[in-house]
Amino acid sequence: MSARKRTVVLISGRGSNMTALIAAASNPDYPAEIVGVISDRANAAGLGIAAARGIATKVISRADHSSKEAHDGAIDAALVSFGAEIVALAGYMRILGARFVEKWLGRMINIHPALLPAFKGLDTHARALRAGIRIHGCTVHFVTLDMDDGPIIAQAAVPVMVGDNEDTLAARVLKAEHRLYPLALGLVAEGKARMEGGRTVLAHFADDADNSTSVVMAPDPLREETDLEHLARITP
Repeated sequence: MSARKRTVVLISGRGSNMTALIAAASNPDYPAEIVGVISDRANAAGLGIAAARGIATKVISRADHSSKEAHDGAIDAALVSFGAEIVALAGYMRILGARFVEKWLGRMINIHPALLPAFKGLDTHARALRAGIRIHGCTVHFVTLDMDDGPIIAQAAVPVMVGDNEDTLAARVLKAEHRLYPLALGLVAEGKARMEGGRTVLAHFADDADNSTSVVMAPDPLREETDLEHLARITP
């Protein structure tokens, strides 16, 4: 097995997707290792989770820097100090500047709680419910200059249930995120997903053939139990 790709995760809060990546990387056969976690908020709960798992953490607050460019520069310096090869945004709530994004282009990925290109930005679950869509989900994509607009690496879909509110839908999508992000990071770390010419290219990768027949359908009402006696009466 080739050397695992050194990955640094950027967070702003609880770090649940960060935790999913750390769990995946605890397997020595996983192609990426999480070597550091950076937060722009000192009170981010994910910092404690990472530290408890023996992962180096660093707080780089916007308030401690004179400008956005200086803040981006401090993050970049920290990434270099960690020896980062891949940057994974996991609930990082600040928009990174053009110079920073261009430096890490093709090596920085993000997870978004919607099926892009639909519902870019914030409040995706509430907006999905207001729109009345029946299928929702999440997307992992390469980060480019435009927010939530980079080439898509992987997506996962979930049904929107009849009785859903924002919280129940968010919880369902989050479970999908925790499965999707480790998959996508693994593809990038192995070189099976790369950004080329503004698109994601999948190479040396075979999809699960069973996946071609899978369907997420909503609403999908409960079926009544079959009345075998009735079937016997009407069956010749």
